[in-house]
Amino acid sequence: MKLKLDLHDIYNKGQSIDRALQGIIDEAVAKRAPLIEIIPGKGSGQLKKRVIRFLEQKEIKALYHRLEKDSKNFGRLFVHFRWK
Repeated sequence: MKLKLDLHDIYNKGQSIDRALQGIIDEAVAKRAPLIEIIPGKGSGQLKKRVIRFLEQKEIKALYHRLEKDSKNFGRLFVHFRWK
């Protein structure tokens, strides 16, 4: 199971971005999903930086195993979870 979050529609709405990111993280934890695909898009890179800053918060980082930047598509991130 892979969860997917496309941020194209809310790229300029700060609070909505944070809520969407928190929601997908919460959903992954609840469903024990192994992977989230987050699509901030290519653009200027500011949205991707914001997403990475969100994911690197101490309390969020504790929930997932690793963050991967897609080497073939600059506008995509993968968040990997490891469940016991």
